Amino acid sequence: MIVGQARPAEPSPFLRDGRPFRVEAVVFDFDGTLTEPGALDFAAIHEAVGCPREVGLLEFFAGMGDRDERRLKEDVLVAAEMEAASRCVANNGADDVVAYLRDRGIPMAIITRNSREAVERALSNLPGIDLAHFAVVVTRDTPLSPKPFPDGVEYIARELRIRTDRLLVVGDHTYDVEAGRRAGALTMFLRNDPHQAEPVGGVDFVVDNLDAALRVICYGLPLPSGKLPADLLARSLAGVDTGDTAVLIGARVGEDAAAIDVSGDEVLVLASDPITLAADSMARYTVLVNANDVAASGAVPRWLLSTLLFPPGSSGSEVLAMMRDIREACAASGVALCGGHTEISDAVSRPLVVGTMAGVAAARDLVDKRRMCEGDRILLTKGVAVEGTGLIAREFRATLLGKGSTEGEIAEAAGFLDRIGILEEAAIARTFSGVTCLHDVTEGGLATAVREVGAAGGRRLRLHLDRIPIYPQTTRICTALGLDPLGLIGSGSLLITCSPVDAGALVEAIAAANIEVADIGEVGEEGQGIEAFRDGIPGEWPEFACDEVSRLSRSPSTQALRPDVEDP
Repeated sequence: MIVGQARPAEPSPFLRDGRPFRVEAVVFDFDGTLTEPGALDFAAIHEAVGCPREVGLLEFFAGMGDRDERRLKEDVLVAAEMEAASRCVANNGADDVVAYLRDRGIPMAIITRNSREAVERALSNLPGIDLAHFAVVVTRDTPLSPKPFPDGVEYIARELRIRTDRLLVVGDHTYDVEAGRRAGALTMFLRNDPHQAEPVGGVDFVVDNLDAALRVICYGLPLPSGKLPADLLARSLAGVDTGDTAVLIGARVGEDAAAIDVSGDEVLVLASDPITLAADSMARYTVLVNANDVAASGAVPRWLLSTLLFPPGSSGSEVLAMMRDIREACAASGVALCGGHTEISDAVSRPLVVGTMAGVAAARDLVDKRRMCEGDRILLTKGVAVEGTGLIAREFRATLLGKGSTEGEIAEAAGFLDRIGILEEAAIARTFSGVTCLHDVTEGGLATAVREVGAAGGRRLRLHLDRIPIYPQTTRICTALGLDPLGLIGSGSLLITCSPVDAGALVEAIAAANIEVADIGEVGEEGQGIEAFRDGIPGEWPEFACDEVSRLSRSPSTQALRPDVEDP
């Protein structure tokens, strides 16, 4: 973007009537959409063949009775197409759109009134765009009625085995929009000329360039498992404003709990988390994960509400066992189970528990990340990926054995799940007035947690990669499975920022409780972004679209990378 140039308006994430949408495949027109408009001089072609300007060339040829004359006039069109194809260039942003969709496995197709030969010739001129990128190519040589008839769009939907209402047709001509609309597909009008009128009959989206088209498309693409992407989360929270002055800490990127002023002297802290992993430890996770978030605000976790959803076929014994386990986990953590909801629902395929934890803090002890200051030290307790190490060891035992791990190593790593609480170090940290941030490392690992802290505090952060502690058990597991420990789910590690005056004493106090702690960086100036260094040399701070643990069950290379299930 040119300095001083206005930032493009963010497109709406909804259809014009406010409904949401989903895109599972994208169909592109060719001339003027994937290629720069103007290569074909349609006015000259119309004049050369004697076709009225308001009549389509293909329709004009189809209405001719003399075959020889028709063939001669069609040859004029073919010659013009081939000449234009030899010098065409990609439309601005076309290669980026195609690459983005290709990298994410989103099927693409082309629908055009051009000949197949002209399309192939033109594509040979377009760097980064290849015929092989498109699962289906419909040209006038395909035995289907051309646009604006819906036949081509319907054919593409059948070939891709995708519902037409989840197919997006992108084009710069009214024929493109009409064909898509008549087929029941989503439609996008690419207005290469900003003064161009919208197609008659309606269209779902209107964009002025392919960069804007991609931003719209992104809202419709299937999301990966795990946390909502940071940009999407930021957009979803942008309009959240309670208007209630009692809300001291509300919904913001990087905040896992809310803080409510209830008396002036005391603050009520609330947090809620679903538990979807570690099926055999869901009750304990429900209590610890939610308690961690409350404790990271400087509060003492006190009360839990739990919602339990079980799939059809679950037994009364299974339901009662879960309730018993939650009661016992609450008792072990000094938390009162005070309510919730339980039901059997076909909305879930396996048990799901959602916990809501409440706690209290003295107003003076509330930890608000917006108090972070330049120069504050960044501390990390334990090591990275404590939870992920234990989860993988417990749920992928056979896989790890097949990759050379021993039973002893796996058992040792599985024991990490007993260390996912951060209540003890949080209790120590809140006794230090210089503590400006407490953040529980969860999905996305330390890499994501650091970004969340920076966003919540409005500060740039500097991290030293060589100082980040990684347990040897974690290293072995991640090396065996090709995972990055910095992106692996990490409950059990507490990220702390603290004034340099108190940092040394805080480290000593945590270490005295037999909890490992390391100084891994410092808080920078106001702004956003992460600076990373390794042995003093600038490096890259990693970013993960989803947690590394989610890659295991999605690995295309082997079925072994799935949770091990014992045969009955």
